[in-house]
Amino acid sequence: MTLQQRFDSGEFVVVAEMEPPKGVNVAEMVGHAKRVKDRVAAFLVPEMNHAVMRMSALGGAMVLREQGMEAIMQVCCRDRNRLALQGDLLGAGACGIRNLVVVGGEDPSYGDHHQARAVHDITPLDLLTVIQGLQAGRDMAGVELNGSPQFLVGATTHAGARGRSAELEAEEMSARAAAGARFFITPPVFDPELIAPFMRRVDPQRTVILPTVLLLKSLGMARYIERNMPHIFIPPEIIDRIQKSPDKVRECVRIAVELVSRLKSGGVKGVMISTLGWEHKLPDIVESL
Repeated sequence: MTLQQRFDSGEFVVVAEMEPPKGVNVAEMVGHAKRVKDRVAAFLVPEMNHAVMRMSALGGAMVLREQGMEAIMQVCCRDRNRLALQGDLLGAGACGIRNLVVVGGEDPSYGDHHQARAVHDITPLDLLTVIQGLQAGRDMAGVELNGSPQFLVGATTHAGARGRSAELEAEEMSARAAAGARFFITPPVFDPELIAPFMRRVDPQRTVILPTVLLLKSLGMARYIERNMPHIFIPPEIIDRIQKSPDKVRECVRIAVELVSRLKSGGVKGVMISTLGWEHKLPDIVESL
């Protein structure tokens, strides 16, 4: 089944983030994906996550597609102007990539090429509109295409972020949905109660929200997020659990599994699991669900 078909059927969908390599050796990425492909609906391939140079999302998604796996290609406004973005989208459509998620992208100062300049020629909302135009058969200049791509399109949302107005975010999600977004991926969620106000403001028949379940790697990582990322709330009991556990990595995996189960029982239609390079831990998470 395609991702679109899974959404339409109402199935609980598990998406897993799969980082492409910093190089051309894709064996490890493909191996990690194959180990969980029967339990994961699709693999989200990020476009140079955290502004760290890697193989492009288009390249990574094509590799997974060639291996018979469903991929979601991230399309990032940070690195390309409107010409290059449209060209990549046409290439993706011609190569059979059916799923996209539109993002703004982190500032290059966070990454490993500090002299890089962000482009931001168009906004994520603009890009959603551009994709609708390409699917209707015309580019941004109004020129008719010789064959048009068709995609299932997603976007990001701040739903579940600490201190974010549910009403304001619902309005922004509505604007992105009107521009073609069918599903939304949230920031990392460690307290399912934070997502509930947003769920009440969307039509579940038209919009799918996929909360991000982030695999914590250590006590230090949990404390860093709590202290330095004010939009992400990690309940004190989670930090306390990791601190007291003799096997902290295993406890972090347990926490991720429990979060997926709690979100599912709370009525969400799926989750996006992010391991930030620890794809070898994906089997421990998805096989326990």
